[in-house]
Amino acid sequence: MTEHVYKHIEVTGSSATSSDHAIELAIAKAAETIKHIHWFQVTDTRGYIEEGKVKYWQVTLKIGFRIED
Repeated sequence: MTEHVYKHIEVTGSSATSSDHAIELAIAKAAETIKHIHWFQVTDTRGYIEEGKVKYWQVTLKIGFRIED
């Protein structure tokens, strides 16, 4: 296995659909400008409640990407 060095950023995605959708949106947006994304880690999950129901989810992620050689 080749040795690599990684950097990570923290982003928060939000979705009215689900926490999984919030994760997918955050990763897709980050992938528009960051190359070599390899992993993510959920660091926080929260939601907004309106009239006794979940209105939307917010999920904070660390996204790791490989630094080019």
